[in-house]
Amino acid sequence: QLQKDLEEVKELLTKATRKRLRDVLMMEKHKLELEIKNQPPPKPKDVAEEEKSSLGGYTVKINNYAWDQSDKFIKIYVSLNGVQKLPAENVQVNFTERSFDLLVKNLNGKNYTMTFNNLLKPISVEGSSKKIKTDTVLVMCRKKREEKWECLTQVEKESKEKEKAAYDTSDPSEGLMNLLKKMYAEGDDEMKRTINKAWVESREKQSKGDIPMDI
Repeated sequence: QLQKDLEEVKELLTKATRKRLRDVLMMEKHKLELEIKNQPPPKPKDVAEEEKSSLGGYTVKINNYAWDQSDKFIKIYVSLNGVQKLPAENVQVNFTERSFDLLVKNLNGKNYTMTFNNLLKPISVEGSSKKIKTDTVLVMCRKKREEKWECLTQVEKESKEKEKAAYDTSDPSEGLMNLLKKMYAEGDDEMKRTINKAWVESREKQSKGDIPMDI
């Protein structure tokens, strides 16, 4: 495209008679020549086709995984049918001290990605690795310190702490009420009907004096 623009500018230059117009065209000509010069060389067709093939299809974000830990490693298991049949270079994991990215290219016409940011504790980039097993990618994050992790990410930890604080009250009835509210908010229609029924029956008993009002 740039080459075509350059040829057109050169053609216009041969026809231009006004100095100001010729100056503008000359500037455009130099600009285009510089852009063409700085362009990366075109890739051979077979390389370009190979890259296109390896990134064919669309990208799927991986949400399902299992994890385990030993004294030295955090292990994340990702199930992907047939992943062991791919060339090794199609499965890539990039590690930083507090994150990792997994990319699986061209598995049954799709690409798969998974990203973990803000890992709970630092990991060793050099000591971390991946292993390809039957229908599974195992991501091995080497712990910098040999200690037990209560969860994988800082976000998970903060979420658990907030949840614990919400239900950890000195008043047992308040803790129960908070639990019921959570169950109601997250429950299905059947759960909501059950909680509503229990609530109505409780209020009826209170009004009849069958149970103390402060419960």
